[in-house]
Amino acid sequence: MSHRKPFFKFVILFFYIAFACKAGAQENTNPRAEWFTDSRFGMFIHWGIYSGIEGIWKGEKIRHDNDYAEWIYYRNRIDKQEYVKILDRFKWNDINPEEWVILAKKAGMKYVTFTAKHHDGFALWDSKVGNYDLGDHSKPKRDIVKELAEACAKHDMKLGLYYSHWVDWEHPHGWDHSREIYGLSEDKYDEYWQDKVIPQMRELLTNYGEISLIWFDMWIHHSEAVVTKKQLLQLKSLIRELQPGCLINSRLGLSIEEDSDIDYKTLLDNQLGESKENFPWQTPATVAHSWGFHAMENQWKSTSTLLNNLIGNVSLNGNMMLNIGPRANGEVPHEIAQRLNEMGQWLLVNGNSIYGAQAFDLDKNMHDWGNITCKKLNDGKTLVFLHVNNWPLNKQLPVSGIKTKPSKVYLLADKQKTALDFSFNTVLTNINLPEKQPDNYISTVVLAYDTYPITDANLVAKSTYGGYSLTPKNLSIPIHDSLIVDAQRYGTIPSYVEINERTGLKWRIYVERPMSFHADVSYNSQSKQNKGTISIHAANDKISEKIRPTGRVVGEPNSDWHIDSFNSHRIGRIDFPASGYYDININIAPTNGQSIDFQWLWLDEIKTD
Repeated sequence: MSHRKPFFKFVILFFYIAFACKAGAQENTNPRAEWFTDSRFGMFIHWGIYSGIEGIWKGEKIRHDNDYAEWIYYRNRIDKQEYVKILDRFKWNDINPEEWVILAKKAGMKYVTFTAKHHDGFALWDSKVGNYDLGDHSKPKRDIVKELAEACAKHDMKLGLYYSHWVDWEHPHGWDHSREIYGLSEDKYDEYWQDKVIPQMRELLTNYGEISLIWFDMWIHHSEAVVTKKQLLQLKSLIRELQPGCLINSRLGLSIEEDSDIDYKTLLDNQLGESKENFPWQTPATVAHSWGFHAMENQWKSTSTLLNNLIGNVSLNGNMMLNIGPRANGEVPHEIAQRLNEMGQWLLVNGNSIYGAQAFDLDKNMHDWGNITCKKLNDGKTLVFLHVNNWPLNKQLPVSGIKTKPSKVYLLADKQKTALDFSFNTVLTNINLPEKQPDNYISTVVLAYDTYPITDANLVAKSTYGGYSLTPKNLSIPIHDSLIVDAQRYGTIPSYVEINERTGLKWRIYVERPMSFHADVSYNSQSKQNKGTISIHAANDKISEKIRPTGRVVGEPNSDWHIDSFNSHRIGRIDFPASGYYDININIAPTNGQSIDFQWLWLDEIKTD
């Protein structure tokens, strides 16, 4: 009771943040999914019989190094009758699903998705389809789906339900991966489909009020599975008939490219976005590693990591659904609750940069200080949010690539919106930051524009360290990803481009005043002598030198881990006589039979007193 007043303050503040500045839906979003792209942040709840086993069965840990506790029924070959008896361990008088909803609310989440039926096939509601459900096996009788639905309605939280349609380890004709050995006919599988999946889905869609989304979990395309496209379309039609506004994810088994009626794409577990997408998409993510409660869990992600993951997805038009795995008494692990509460506190201040926000036009990896989201306001104005991970020690934040001058710059945490000093020059905005950063995790700087700003994405951003990092991934004329060799041996061998013949690479930068830079190049050459040349052309300067052998290095001591060495070489000095755009060209000319692995070119500003 003592927490009631603060909780309602949370509700009021979240309401204000979410709706004070309403953004238009992102492209390729159907009307059903507009709430989804505005919400951005939701809660996943993995809870079931497995929560009472806690990842350990008869003294033995779950038989897989991924430690997904919710798979223990299958992994440890538990007898069905013994599995159901685990419900006797549950503390039914302590279990209150409303507490999960309140935690989601405090965390700034806008929807919850509950595992109504996981792969174990056990229904966590009072199902009339068979007797493998909570209504038939809980004492006193419980219907957790009903209780959760009532709590969501009470607290204005959208409800989603997870339903494992493809995999069902309990039904004699459901898909169990052992069927890869013993086989399963399409006719037998269809018996499972018609006898269990369709009638249970009808119950969920009929008896529990508004269902905002159904979250399916088939992580392969239907062409690779026993389930048929006809069955999936039958299931989709049932949802559209009974809950026309309910969202359906791509793990139904139909991709959004195959069926435009699929509402959003679900990435792989804990897979974060890599590029901007114009359709709705979502990452299902964990605070730790296991989804269901695991007594031996020790892989907790930090609050900063979780916030960065959320911001990173929103900066690419994506959502994040963060999981909790309560125990058999309903209790959420302290580490999870702590991080969710900390995220909620951050969102109270910074939520305007997340809710209803979307991707900006610049590449997510363009700046080394963090990510960018934006929001188009109803009056045509635009807010651009800079999420700063590392507050620069020199208190100077360079923002490259925006060709429109902001009307104002301020801290999102500052209720007074006190203007920050800044300079603007063509395509570079330099912001003077205050001495103290406003947030211990990630601070948000707001650039306000009277219109949607014009951008120049074909540019290398100025680093917070005063230089320019020119790599194979930010070239003016991109090369195909297949030509870039990924980092190897745990990153001791960095990513590079292998060059065997004369090759030219080009980047574009903007220099805000007359400046001079040292040019340093990192490469690997296993030649025995100085052979071939590297030359750099920029402004009116040309500098070059012979390619030098770099030798080898011990990657890991006492492990016979010997690798080619990538060394940094100072090629010379480049002078830029005036402010403006400059093309930086590097030409690498190996001799016959020579291979050069180019890593990066770094332009390091020469400071003058």
